[in-house]
Amino acid sequence: MVALVTDVQYRMSAALIRELAGAGARVYTCAPDRAGAPVGAKSRFGAAYSSLPEEGYEDALAALLGEIGRREGCRPALLPAGAKTLALAARARDRFAALAGLCIPTPDQLDLLNSKKRLHSIAAECGIPLPESFAPYAGEAEEAFFARASLPLVIKPACGEKLGLCAAQRYRIVKTVEQAVAAWRHFYTLAGEAPVVQEYLPGGALGCSVLAERGRIVSVLCHRREREYPISGGPSTCCRAVRCEQLTGWVKRLVEKTGFSGPAMFEFKEDAAGMPRLLECNPRIWGSFPLVRAAGSPLARQWGVLSWNAGNPQDPRPLPAGDGQPGRRMVFFPSDLAAGLHYAKTGRPGAALRACADFLNPAVRDGLFEWRDPRPALAYYRALLKRGGGK
Repeated sequence: MVALVTDVQYRMSAALIRELAGAGARVYTCAPDRAGAPVGAKSRFGAAYSSLPEEGYEDALAALLGEIGRREGCRPALLPAGAKTLALAARARDRFAALAGLCIPTPDQLDLLNSKKRLHSIAAECGIPLPESFAPYAGEAEEAFFARASLPLVIKPACGEKLGLCAAQRYRIVKTVEQAVAAWRHFYTLAGEAPVVQEYLPGGALGCSVLAERGRIVSVLCHRREREYPISGGPSTCCRAVRCEQLTGWVKRLVEKTGFSGPAMFEFKEDAAGMPRLLECNPRIWGSFPLVRAAGSPLARQWGVLSWNAGNPQDPRPLPAGDGQPGRRMVFFPSDLAAGLHYAKTGRPGAALRACADFLNPAVRDGLFEWRDPRPALAYYRALLKRGGGK
């Protein structure tokens, strides 16, 4: 089996490369030439790395696939690790399907699941609990709208990813009318449309990650977020694999309803009574994707095999069997260390001590660093130090 993993500047690409190589694949990698440090390209499990020009990126990617195909005598599995490449491959599916094996969503599926408003409309039809949403009356002033809304609130654009925002920039938690008006105006200016306004859910965060093929779930792994940074609601720095039939059942309805293909992670948050409510979906590789590897789930390897088989029906590979193990934990150092320090500074010593304990516990896997393949993590840490040093 031969695969091309794109966008290896993202740290979660390393887990995908390692999983594919562990399944016996020869893994080629690439990234846009101005995308930053190619973390995944440093992995010892990658066969060769290519830097592609941002101008003419589609043509360059197609040429690379053609070159690999001629060299290997096959159509390589194309596994986009970045949202832009995924959208490009979905939009030009016919062109890329002639060069590679694909298991990716259609453009409409991407638009639907990336849009919080469209996703929530489908979820409501499927009977899935949602946060309460608020909207101004026609002609209502912003101050009057937020004065009658139930603070605190979460305000976010309908599709933050399309705006090029990182996870921490895609929402604001507001506690006063003044903060709410400022957040509303900020996202309205960025997106050119009214943002989403929802109740703030104080409970824990959960995720249901799936691999699907034409509306059928092939693999599923649920997790609970243990820590995050910033601690007020930033990206996950520690998560734990769990078994949750409730979430799995809800996501199964959405996958069947949309006919989705590819990997995706559905995000939920619990209300004050502990009921999970659907927030949004990442219809692509997500930030906590390395938990797939830490928990022993076959999801990444199955994605590679489904993609390969789609492009090489004359040489099909069996789908890897197995399931993720509940209880397995994963952390992202140094983000989790920063979270632990912040918990300590804000009077939450228990959470800080748990972060320290997980760092010292060999049973807790890091999402990037592995002793057998340390170079991706070292490259990532160097890039962090450069940014911190103002370079």
